[in-house]
Amino acid sequence: MKNRISPPLLFFTNVFIEEVLTYKSIAIVGLAKNTGKTECLNYILRQIKNSGKRIALTSIGIDGEKRDQVCQTPKPEIEVQENMLFITSEKHFREKQLIAEIMDISSHQTSLGRLITARAISSGKILLSGPARANSMKQLIEEMQRFDVDTTIVDGALSRLSIGSPAVTDAMILATGAALSCNIPQLVRMTKYVHDRIHLPLVSSEIANKLTGIENGIWAIDERGEIHDLHIPSVFMLGNNKERMFQHGNTLYVAGVVSEQLLQFLRQQKHVNEITLIIKDFTKVFATMETFYAYLKRGGKMYVLYSSKLLAVCVNPLSPNGMCLDSEELREVMQESLGIPVYDVKKMENNYQS
Repeated sequence: MKNRISPPLLFFTNVFIEEVLTYKSIAIVGLAKNTGKTECLNYILRQIKNSGKRIALTSIGIDGEKRDQVCQTPKPEIEVQENMLFITSEKHFREKQLIAEIMDISSHQTSLGRLITARAISSGKILLSGPARANSMKQLIEEMQRFDVDTTIVDGALSRLSIGSPAVTDAMILATGAALSCNIPQLVRMTKYVHDRIHLPLVSSEIANKLTGIENGIWAIDERGEIHDLHIPSVFMLGNNKERMFQHGNTLYVAGVVSEQLLQFLRQQKHVNEITLIIKDFTKVFATMETFYAYLKRGGKMYVLYSSKLLAVCVNPLSPNGMCLDSEELREVMQESLGIPVYDVKKMENNYQS
């Protein structure tokens, strides 16, 4: 006879799933291969199949393959539930293991053919391959309104944090685990680095309004709030332009990526505690953990134009080489460090079924 599910487990399962369904679009992003992203996705799909909500599912890049293409280890396949919509390429639509009704054939071409939007008439397995670019994904999500979709779930390819950008999806879930590091303190630090970038504070709405629409270059904001183009096209062209960085004050806006070189330069300034760096969103930071924290520790400030909502972190304690961390210890230490819900969905489901 099956044991009854404990109230705390049922409570956390319901809260997690209910929050997912409050957003128009959700990105599920793995911090490395084999961190449990597909397990997390399948868990969510099974939990929401009877929610009464219309769900659409797609991927940035290709996902759902039977074997990991890097490690050649078995992978859980994506299981689409009955009545869910899914978007994939012509090639992978033909290879589907379910019955589906075609609802739309896009004129958008990918390397694997046109994108097909279909409704699953039966549950089954699918290989997903959606748009490769973040802006194309944003457009695809918006097009789902034509089919009265309540929530679009985007499955992220390896380390594609770009789909977690607030310019693309409304919220995100991170998958992390032993595949990233088998040392729990190190794994927590690496995950917290992503968490802390996601939670960078928003700049004031007054400044944000002035910077919105600027897509390139490095700009300065003076004490009066006026915007000045420093005529430095990108952070990769600092070179001899460094002396111009502070000619209009100590508040800078970088419209593109924030490189290791830029943060190293800023943190080495004697007046670093007076410097404010504004960036578009957390996905633009391409610097090491050490340099990022060194800049902030020395008093440098960093703000974003757009903030992302991180709903939860899902952990996979098992690594591809067979190492297995203590699930409960990992979950508790991670949750204490991050201050947000952390789940081992495989353990949750096993406990639910036992």
